[in-house]
Amino acid sequence: MDISRRISGLQRLVPGLMIALLIAMASQFISEHYGAPAMLLALLFGISLNFLADHPECSGGISFGARNVLRLGVALLGLRISFDMIWILGWPVVGLVVSMVPLTIVFGLLVSRLFGFKFRFAFLSAGAVAICGASAAIAIAAILPKDAKSEDRLVFTVVGVTLLSTVAMITYPILSQYLGFSDQMAGIYLGATIHDVAQVVGAGFSISPEAGETATLVKLLRVAMLAPVIVVASLLLRGKTDRVSDTERPPIIPLFVLGFLGLATLNSVMTLPDALLIFVANGSQWLLLSAIAAVGLKTKPAEVLKVGRAAAGLLVVETLFLAVLVALALSILPLDVTSKV
Repeated sequence: MDISRRISGLQRLVPGLMIALLIAMASQFISEHYGAPAMLLALLFGISLNFLADHPECSGGISFGARNVLRLGVALLGLRISFDMIWILGWPVVGLVVSMVPLTIVFGLLVSRLFGFKFRFAFLSAGAVAICGASAAIAIAAILPKDAKSEDRLVFTVVGVTLLSTVAMITYPILSQYLGFSDQMAGIYLGATIHDVAQVVGAGFSISPEAGETATLVKLLRVAMLAPVIVVASLLLRGKTDRVSDTERPPIIPLFVLGFLGLATLNSVMTLPDALLIFVANGSQWLLLSAIAAVGLKTKPAEVLKVGRAAAGLLVVETLFLAVLVALALSILPLDVTSKV
């Protein structure tokens, strides 16, 4: 009886999950052939079909995709991380990149008051800018206390950081050359400032293979910061739970973060087959695309627009803060990883 009930429950998830997967497939196809960001496309296609979230046969799977599937996708990102990155980049570069993450988040929390926002959107936007764009926004949203505007804030943040990443992919390589950075220095700058991984890779290799490889390593180091940020935030949020009536007490360490850390450790202590790493990386990409499609399906465009110009301004200010701070740091403390990358 219990097994049949579980099978019936899984069957009810299929229609909604299949819709999210179809949107993800269409987004990836268009991205590969026309160059548009797949994550942004999945979100926009999902929003255009948001009426399906109200359909009783689809709502369960869509909600499951927007919550559970995205957490699994984030957990699988751990296999892209290795402790060897610290040796390859060197401690000065690691120190620079790691320090930029908390500095950007603290800046976002402080300046958000000027834009009229409290800690939810401040942390969501600053974390997305500081770490890895849309993927970080998805992970952070999973642990934040929920309210009526949670999904609208997530959608706005994903759209915002994706658009800003695309602009940065075009402009930051030009800026790097204007600042007189070597290829390796430019790679550090691009990896430490551009939000999404795909745009980092595109910007880096548009300069040179050396810049592309360095930018990718630096970006993955920022991705590795996702786990400690989520853990610290979860601990702090537990202290705020008593003052937030619309949430359950969050776990000390979310399960998907444990998965992320476990897979990163596994990838560091063992030499895993390249085929497995590629398979898991592709699987994570598809899970995150499907999850963001599900988030879009649950989103009403009119509600997203209510987030307003102030939210856009906050994202831009946080992005400029990170870009300027890294440029100053590289100018004052020249770093070179030529001998290691």
